[in-house]
Amino acid sequence: MDELKLHRGRGPIYVQIVNLVLRDLARGALLPGDQLPSARELALRLNVNPNTVIHAYSELERRGITYTKRGLGTYVRPEVPIRKLGEAILRQAEDFWGEVQALGLTLAEAVRALEEVAHDCVPEERDQTLREG
Repeated sequence: MDELKLHRGRGPIYVQIVNLVLRDLARGALLPGDQLPSARELALRLNVNPNTVIHAYSELERRGITYTKRGLGTYVRPEVPIRKLGEAILRQAEDFWGEVQALGLTLAEAVRALEEVAHDCVPEERDQTLREG
C-alpha cells in the first residue's frame, strides 16, 4: 500500500478507510486475527489525519469487524464473517443492475460506465492492501 490514494470527492475519508479494510477482508488480503497498521502508520501512508484513521477503526470495531488490545493495536476478529462481506458486494451489484434497468440503459452502456469509473482509479492501487508496507 505504498501510494494508496483515497478519493477526496467520494464520501467521507473514514468511510473509505472502512471500505478498504472490508475489501481487503473480502479479497483475503486481510485475515481473521491479522493486526491492522497503527493509526499513525496508516495515516502517514494515506496522507490523512490520524484521527480520521482512529474514527475508521472505531467504526470497524462498532460493526464487530475488529477489536483493540490496549497498547498493542487493532486486530481483525477471529470470527469475522468474511463470506458475508463478499455477499455484500453481490448485493451492491444487484442494486447497481436495478438502477441500470430503471434508467433504461443497456448492458453495454452499464459496462462502459463501470469502465469509465475504473479508468479513473490508479492501476497500482488495486494491488495494494493494508498488509503491505
